[in-house]
Amino acid sequence: MSKFVVTAANEAQRAAWLDGTLPAVERVRPGLWSIPVPIPVNPLRYVLVYALELPDGVAIIDAGWNTDEAYDALAAGLAKAGYAITDVKAVLVTHIHPDHYGLAGRVREASGAWIALHPADASLLSDRYDDEYVESLVEREKALLVRSGVPAQTLGELAGASMMIRHMVTMARPDRLVEDGDRLDLPGWDLRAVWTPGHSPGHLCFVSDERKVLFSGDHVLARITPIVAVHPQSGPNPLADYLDALLAVRKLDVEEVLPAHEYRFMELAERVDYVIGHHEERLAEIAAVVAAHDGITCWDIATRLTWSRPWETIQPFMRRAANNETLAHLAWLEARGRVVCVQGEPDVWHSM
Repeated sequence: MSKFVVTAANEAQRAAWLDGTLPAVERVRPGLWSIPVPIPVNPLRYVLVYALELPDGVAIIDAGWNTDEAYDALAAGLAKAGYAITDVKAVLVTHIHPDHYGLAGRVREASGAWIALHPADASLLSDRYDDEYVESLVEREKALLVRSGVPAQTLGELAGASMMIRHMVTMARPDRLVEDGDRLDLPGWDLRAVWTPGHSPGHLCFVSDERKVLFSGDHVLARITPIVAVHPQSGPNPLADYLDALLAVRKLDVEEVLPAHEYRFMELAERVDYVIGHHEERLAEIAAVVAAHDGITCWDIATRLTWSRPWETIQPFMRRAANNETLAHLAWLEARGRVVCVQGEPDVWHSM
């Protein structure tokens, strides 16, 4: 599949991404600002927080990690736009991953802003971030990895690989639950929510039909594809959900996509088509591995796939993500009768 390269909406922002630097705070268009908030020790480097001017302050889409560096960067970006943290009236969270949701509670504490989430993600907060429940989530992840065929010597490291980033979140219950198609109460903005599950069960995008822009969160990015994985908090077939959600946003009449990472870009439909093609290629690759190795585990399939770097150089958290992404593709293939799972410890996969 030939690589499709989107047109950057701002070449300087794209150049900063490619150079490994932080892009500038930017006035995207009247009433709309892009604020890069750094992510510590992460190849994504920053999350793009969008500030929407209101008659009496600003609303922000996503917030960043809960670190002092991120908080200070958000405050500095708002200051460049002429605002302070205390001027934030609403925090629209695309999904509950720490780089999007982590600072939302701290912003609310400082400003009194209301926080919005989709109900599917709001229902996952306790298991993910409450101390009394998180150990159960780790045990459920460990059971999934056992069934995937993860070697015993790496099981514990992989099961708890995301625990190190829990402190990057201020636990904050949402004040408002936002469903698919809801209109957000933001004076001067015609913002509508589009439910786009897959990367997380409650991922939301926000579209302005008047301004012809889509705030895409992690759903559609300029260069990379988001992790779509089976895990203890996912649905049974998240890849099917994700591909359906891609088709839902493909139909939108927008001129510019404002993602949470990398850089703003044009050509939404073409980028969606490319991402769907990428997953079709991955599905074919996995089906071929299963056909060549009848009775293979998910883990052993993952080690045989083409990744962006050699398997032995992939860190534990990303190896777990690779395994669970492979499992999502297997679930899609099984739902369409192309492979079958024989359950056990571990599960093994056969061609149909």
